Amino acid sequence: MWNTYDVHFYSSFALLTLFPKLELSIQRDFAAAVMMHDPGRMKIMDHGQWVQRKVLGAVPHDIGLNDPWFEVNGYNIYNTDRWKDLNPKFVLQVYRDVIATGDKSFARAVWPAVYMAMAYMDQFDKDRDGMIENEGFPDQTYDLWSVKGVSAYTGGLWVAALQAASAMAHEVGDKASEEHFWLKFQKAKGVYDQLWNGSYFNYDNSGGRSSSSIQAEQLAGQWYARACQLSPIVDEDKAKSALRKVYDFNVSKVKDGERGAVNGMRPDGTVDMTAIQSKEIWIGVTYAVAASMIHEGLDEMAFKTASGVYEASWSQEGLGWSFQTPEAWTTDDKYRSLTYMRPLAVWAMQWALSRPKLFEKAENTEDPAKRDHRVLFNSSSHDDGFERVAKLLKLPDEKDSRSYFQIIFDSICKRK
Repeated sequence: MWNTYDVHFYSSFALLTLFPKLELSIQRDFAAAVMMHDPGRMKIMDHGQWVQRKVLGAVPHDIGLNDPWFEVNGYNIYNTDRWKDLNPKFVLQVYRDVIATGDKSFARAVWPAVYMAMAYMDQFDKDRDGMIENEGFPDQTYDLWSVKGVSAYTGGLWVAALQAASAMAHEVGDKASEEHFWLKFQKAKGVYDQLWNGSYFNYDNSGGRSSSSIQAEQLAGQWYARACQLSPIVDEDKAKSALRKVYDFNVSKVKDGERGAVNGMRPDGTVDMTAIQSKEIWIGVTYAVAASMIHEGLDEMAFKTASGVYEASWSQEGLGWSFQTPEAWTTDDKYRSLTYMRPLAVWAMQWALSRPKLFEKAENTEDPAKRDHRVLFNSSSHDDGFERVAKLLKLPDEKDSRSYFQIIFDSICKRK
């Protein structure tokens, strides 16, 4: 598949730093894809249902396989139109690229796609509290690790994306949208904080097997907010506490800290064995966590975390992958997917250490207290229009396409 976008979220720091025009070109392709609607049917492997290949407002998982740019979404394990991380990742990356390059024409060109991507996500806020909820299947880049309800990973990305959308609206002069997204950001931020358990942010709030797990990438939204010079989405002391927890558990308790950060750990210090991916170490995620540590002033911890990747890939005592760096390896040194794109997130560490010279944005010098009061007073004038767009983009309910006998068989199997 060409340029899987959930992974581009990590690798794009390399492109933006080294080949910024290429990065903007890719973003224009995805912005165009957001505005596409392909009613052609594709069969989803997970449940056997037939769904539309790509719906209006959804960021595609990839730019295609058989006929790139014209037939997007080569991925068909799950229906990625219901994934919760793709749209927020698009908004965050677009805003980062705008302020990194200062390209206002790019900002104006992609703003309609950004607005539509945010409106599309409104349907996943079921209880209207400003926060999206995961739907109980792997509806994000961890596509074998289920999540339900408010979650640390996609919930944090959503909070950061709301703030980025507000800042992006400010860049293009859309004052009504700036105020609308700012108000939603404030609401969602408060909901997200409810995942805090005193030392880290819970995986999700569903009460499931992984709910209290320590996810290495629980602060993905905070990482990107820092990288974009936005306001932090969590308090500084909570961010540092959560990252220290990740280091003490996900990093230090695996091979003496010489393999990187395992995706999931249980509070008792054992690896989360819920899913294949919860017990894996993702190289790109390890670099992303290290970059987040640098943004929070935990440089020594960051380099100790990232050094595990070096020890495994590059050192003479390691596993010998070098330039074939895979997507993942396990705690017993088994690997999958050589030469993966996500490990380019090492450039996110460089980004955190030394921001590019073109890292500029329009300043908003208005007092935050006055701004919040004005937003609360004026936001309703924009809400109706946004809600109408969101309603038009809402997906139909997925119907169970299994036969009566298949449903009975599946129910019997679940009881065993």
